[in-house]
Amino acid sequence: MAAQLRNLAIIAHVDHGKTTLVDQMLAQGGAFRENEARAERAMDSGDLERERGITILAKCTSILRQADGQEYRINVVDTPGHADFGGEVERILGMVDSCVLLVDAAEGPMPQTKFVLSKALARGLRPMVVLNKVDRPNADPDQALSDIFDMFLALGASDAQADFPILYASGKEGWAVKALGDEKKDLTPLFDLIVAHTPEPAPVKHRNDPFAFLVTMLDADPFLGRVLTGRIESGKVKVGDNVKAITREGREIERGRLTKLLAYRGLKRVPVDSAEAGDIVAIAGLVEPTVSDTIGTLDLIDPIPSTAIDPPTLAITVSINDSPLAGRAGDKVQSRVIRDRLMREAESNVAIRVRETDNRDAYEVAGRGELQLGVLIETMRREGFEVSISRPKVLVRQEDGHMLEPIEEVVIDVDNEFSGIVIEKMSIRKGELTDMRPSGGDKTRVVFHAPSRGLIGYHGEFLTDTRGSGVMNRLFHGWAAWKGEIPGRRNGALISNDTGQSTAYALWNLEERGTMFIADGEDVYGGMIIGENSRGEDLEVNPLKGKKLTNVRASGKDESIRLTPPRRLTLEQAIAWIEDDELVEVTPAAIRLRKQYLDSNERKRQSRAKEALG
Repeated sequence: MAAQLRNLAIIAHVDHGKTTLVDQMLAQGGAFRENEARAERAMDSGDLERERGITILAKCTSILRQADGQEYRINVVDTPGHADFGGEVERILGMVDSCVLLVDAAEGPMPQTKFVLSKALARGLRPMVVLNKVDRPNADPDQALSDIFDMFLALGASDAQADFPILYASGKEGWAVKALGDEKKDLTPLFDLIVAHTPEPAPVKHRNDPFAFLVTMLDADPFLGRVLTGRIESGKVKVGDNVKAITREGREIERGRLTKLLAYRGLKRVPVDSAEAGDIVAIAGLVEPTVSDTIGTLDLIDPIPSTAIDPPTLAITVSINDSPLAGRAGDKVQSRVIRDRLMREAESNVAIRVRETDNRDAYEVAGRGELQLGVLIETMRREGFEVSISRPKVLVRQEDGHMLEPIEEVVIDVDNEFSGIVIEKMSIRKGELTDMRPSGGDKTRVVFHAPSRGLIGYHGEFLTDTRGSGVMNRLFHGWAAWKGEIPGRRNGALISNDTGQSTAYALWNLEERGTMFIADGEDVYGGMIIGENSRGEDLEVNPLKGKKLTNVRASGKDESIRLTPPRRLTLEQAIAWIEDDELVEVTPAAIRLRKQYLDSNERKRQSRAKEALG
């Protein structure tokens, strides 16, 4: 008897334990051999995902389960928790029939929990709620459950959706129970609930109709070419079938033959000869189709409706690296190569949009937030690209003659002693306080509605203000009238006025001027930013100056100079730190800051022209 299908997604706020729970589901679902080496967080396969401890791309897996003499194949999709990657979650929910909403029993529902739940409810899914990390000493499952129910009602859940089943679990320890007093053994209660609560995929009823398939994810394989993943919405398909692809508008884009059909079996994609409606599969053999396109039989006319994705709110300009040190570390430096890479990204990632600018060597890349854009640039850097990045700017829109800007809901958990400075800084950034209450353990939870542009670059300052103990979560809230001018960076830049290698003697003398971004012996050039001035204005300095030697003063004295270690900015910190007239130079070997105009006379000319324009 063929296995029955169950398709579900696991959705939650970042760090609430989605990927760890999937690890245990795979282990207990027989995806590994007894002697097989297992990686922790097996679903986070990318280097960046492992380094940062976050999920960036949604990924599928499959688990076989026996229940009441019937075999079930459970297709599980692990989704990202960051709002910046919300476009992934929105697409994935279109190919599943239910979802597990995972909530940390200590933190309770957070902004991203609200975001992913609203998308799931809008699609008519009936979530199962799993309270994770109930074994933590500060867990408060009763309060978390009360908050979850309030959130369901606030998001307009129907009676059927609000009557959700509940499990208490520890993803790390690998157990789930219906009541906290039950024996904590394994994840059987979770598997049983998934089988009972998840409906059979709706397309199963259409197995005898002509083949149709909606592309949800896209990736490239060096041997197979373009690989398209999605759910078969009707009919059956075999390797070698002739198919055609049409866009969302119904325009035909390609006809071809399916060369490979891949199904998910545990963590692997396994070639199969055929598949039928309801199953989540990957197909190869077509060159043109992209996300949201429909693939079907040659007489297919109507495309499968696909979800509209929330628009991007932030944009950066990516241009060629034209600094004096260009081309030393990377091998992909031409604008044509950069353009091809950005267009490829926009094709597979529907939340990113790329637009050509008036300058032929620069492209505007729009996305959901600093993290998403930072991850894209970091990925390009590791691939050998050299680029220059501008300061992020928010995308505004006009409505009835009024300019509207994106507003974010900001939830901050902070020690009581630091709540004052956080509220002060957020009010400077035009944030409106909407809620403030104690959150246990001498902490306060404050909620703001603040413009996105006011939050650019605030995270680093926030961690400094709260001595690293604060937790800030952001989520797109809506559009509101332009809030007026927001003050930018308070400190000026220390700018190198010459090209060469920095010396310890020069940097030692400059330390009283501000914080250094470079160490001695590093290549610098005129117009490069080498540090942050302790005062408000930019200052041109000479980091190359060596000690003048005489018969009496020996050069060995330089060895006694003790420099303060430089402040090394990460890519996200660098992008957030710069002002409108500055750029981040990104190469595989280094991240440098520079002025847009390297020549000091040109900078003065541009400054005067700007003042004249008012």
